[in-house]
Parts: sequence; structure tokens; C-alpha cells
Amino acid sequence: MNRIVFICLLFMCSLRSLAQESPDSCTLEISLVTCAPGSELYSLFGHTAIRIRDTSRGMDIIYNYGTFDDTDPLFYFHFTRGIMSYSLSAETFADFMTEYQYEHRGVVAQILNLNCTEKKMLYEALRINTREENRLYPYHFHTDNCTTRAGRIIEGNTTDSFHYNNILPVPGPSYRDMIHDYLYRQDQVWSAFGIDMLLGLNLDKKPSNAEAIHFLPDYLFRGMDSAKDGKKQLVLKKQTLLEFPEIKSTGRILSPLVFFVCLFLITILLFIFKSNPSITKTFQIFDIIFFSALGLTGILMAYMWLGRVDDVCANNMNIIWALPTHIVMVFFFRSRAAWVKYYFLTTALLALFLLIGFPWWTQRMNTAVLPLLLMIVFRSFYIFQNRNHAEKPTIQG
Repeated sequence: MNRIVFICLLFMCSLRSLAQESPDSCTLEISLVTCAPGSELYSLFGHTAIRIRDTSRGMDIIYNYGTFDDTDPLFYFHFTRGIMSYSLSAETFADFMTEYQYEHRGVVAQILNLNCTEKKMLYEALRINTREENRLYPYHFHTDNCTTRAGRIIEGNTTDSFHYNNILPVPGPSYRDMIHDYLYRQDQVWSAFGIDMLLGLNLDKKPSNAEAIHFLPDYLFRGMDSAKDGKKQLVLKKQTLLEFPEIKSTGRILSPLVFFVCLFLITILLFIFKSNPSITKTFQIFDIIFFSALGLTGILMAYMWLGRVDDVCANNMNIIWALPTHIVMVFFFRSRAAWVKYYFLTTALLALFLLIGFPWWTQRMNTAVLPLLLMIVFRSFYIFQNRNHAEKPTIQG
């Protein structure tokens, strides 16, 4: 009899223990948090983080793969070379939200439909990755960033067959198209021009569905909405945590296209009155400044192409018109050597070649390059012609 009572009591204690353990493990709530774009260049594409919430323990933590140290004295040097060490950090949800509240950036959470085992696995994986020896990772612009890391750690800690449905239109966008969508929506026309100048042909590759999802926060958000963990939808529900009206530009700034068109028209106008000695002097100064700027731009392009550890700046066709050698040629403007005039003839022909084939090049160039090409053709051919006239002997009667 006593033995039966003991077994019953043991059984009841076991049930009580399980009842207490199960709710503890399943009070974990895990969300993918997607943040709206900000006004700074590094925040123009939005942000992604993971929220771990446990109501039983009062825990509410944000795991953020987008942490970097901008106090490093070599930060900008490393940035241009693509040697960026980002890290996974953990902060309270309240601190995280304070920043986005201050910046007036919207935040949406997708609560993930994970079972208890998957939640524990994901939470433990994040905790392990925040350790000092694990938290750093080499950031790469379009192949390994904070969105990539957040998506992959969720995918890697599901116990069933995980897959995304296709979220891309047909035909699909290139990496450059995806970036432009953000930049032009926020009137970041000069940022778009700078990015198009420095990032090369590889940016015009069309990513696969998985590559697009792992590239930008909004695409990961849409990918998670379509994702399935086995037969169940991965996203249980969505919550808007912060909502602000989209910031509209107060006034359209002077775009690179308009600026360079105006500059080209001014050079044409000055050419009409070139017989005036002061106009001739102005053109000489303009040519020195113009070709020096092109040469310096070309040197920057070559440095980004050859100096970066990744390939986003490689195979940049813009270097054909922004020749680094222009920085040397400005010292030979007064030279009457035959090689100088043929250098500028070659420069004019290269720019004309790019101009004619502009719509068909595999690398998509910024439209603001068109008036620049016209200026290069115009001024280079003028310098070539001017040297020709100077070499003709004067016929004396």
C-alpha cells in the first residue's frame, strides 16, 4: 500500500515538474524585427534584428548583427577597402526602440511560428555568437551583411524542411536596381550617382531569390512572410512596434544630371565667344580643373577596384572615361608634342564610344554620365584640333 502511494506521489511530482518546465520553455517569443530606412548613408537601406522575449523571466533582448566601431582611427581606410568587422551585439529592447523612436523610423516585428525546441536552439545559437571569440564577422556589402546573418541563423535553427517561396518579379531586378529603389525613393540622387560611379559590373548581376532575400531588410521581411517550416507558415503574426509617416523631401535638390547638363551648356556658350581673350583663359583654367577632377576620380575607381577585398567595385567601365592618366596630362596642356594631341583624340573617341553604346552596355551607368561624356568629347576634340592648328606652318608671302 505504501509503495503504491509513493509511486502515485512520484508520478504527480513528475507531472507538476513537467507542467512547470514546459511553460517556461515555451514562453520564449522570437521575432524578426525590420526597421525602416534612416537619413544617414549607412541606414538608407533599413535594418534587421532578432528579438528574444521571455515573459516568465521578464527578458526582452534585441540581437543585432549591424554593430560596428566607427571610433577606429583606420575606420574609413578599412571601409574603402571593404575590410569591415561587424559584430553581433545584445541590448535591451527598450534601448533599441529608444534609438528608432528618436530617429522617427518605423519598426515592424514578425513573430515566428517556431516550436519550443527551435526557439531554444535559436536562442542558444545567438548567445554563443555574442561571445567575444564569436561575435565578429567580415562584413561584405551584398553577400554577408546584418540581414544575411539574421536570415541564416533563423533558417539554420529550424528542425523541419525550411524554404522560401519566390518573391521576385519577372524579370528580376539586379542588385543595382534594388539599391536604386531605396535611393531614388528618398531623393538620394547624389548618393545614387556616387554608388553608380564606384560600384562595378558585378552590381548588375541579377540575384537569385535566396540572394535577394539575404541582401536587404525589406526583402528578408517579404521572404519570411512567404517562408514555410515544414508545412506551417513561419510567420505567426506581425506587429507594428513603431509607425511614422514616410518622410517626404521638402524640395528637390539639384540632381547630378541637371548639374552636368548645365555645365555642358555653359561650356558650349563660352565656346561661341572663344575669340575673347578672357574666355580663352577661362577655358584653359576649366580644362585643368575638369581633367584633374576626372583623373582623381579615375584614381579612386582604380583604388576601389584593385584595393578592395570583395568584388563590388571590380570591372568598372566608368574608368574608361575617368582615366587616371588625366591627372598627369594636365601638366602637358601647353605641350605641342604630337603624342599629347593623339592622347586627347583617343580620349574623345573612347568617350564617344561609350556615348554611342550607352543603352546597351552590360554595366548600367548613371544617366548623369551622359553630359559628362559629351563634355569629354567636346573638350578633348577641341584640344586635339587646337594642337593641329598650332602645328601648321605659317605661310609667308
